[in-house]
Amino acid sequence: MILRIVLYRCRLGSVAFKQCRFYSPEVRDHFKNPRNVGSFDKNDPDVGTAVVGKAACGDVIKLQIKVQDGVIKDAKFKTFGCGSAIASSSYVSELLKGKTFKEATEIKNSVIAEQLKLPPVKVHCSLLAEDAVKLALKDYQQKQDALKAKADANA
Repeated sequence: MILRIVLYRCRLGSVAFKQCRFYSPEVRDHFKNPRNVGSFDKNDPDVGTAVVGKAACGDVIKLQIKVQDGVIKDAKFKTFGCGSAIASSSYVSELLKGKTFKEATEIKNSVIAEQLKLPPVKVHCSLLAEDAVKLALKDYQQKQDALKAKADANA
């Protein structure tokens, strides 16, 4: 809530809130206009879900991917946290679309931090986004392995 007020006042040009200078235009854009907010049914076998958080700052990211034919067709997120955490989640949800599993595993926090121009004190937000990607991929793969094992047992 406080960050939304800060960014709102930044948009209005208030000089009282000097925090605005710490956020790049890319972070402000993804924060003000987050892409892919929402969720999928976590029980869908084509959906991988991850929930990651950092107790020190209170940021929590829920990231979900929807996979078809080995390609990530869609991604959704819900994030409770600072503007950089929301922007990192929004950016990575866009980045994932159209990627194969192998390509998605190669997404690194350094790319997220660089693209969003995160200040050093906010790089941990890009680490959370990277962790969320890895865990969502792992969750999807575990669901697929369980389905395959069940099919093999019934054959």
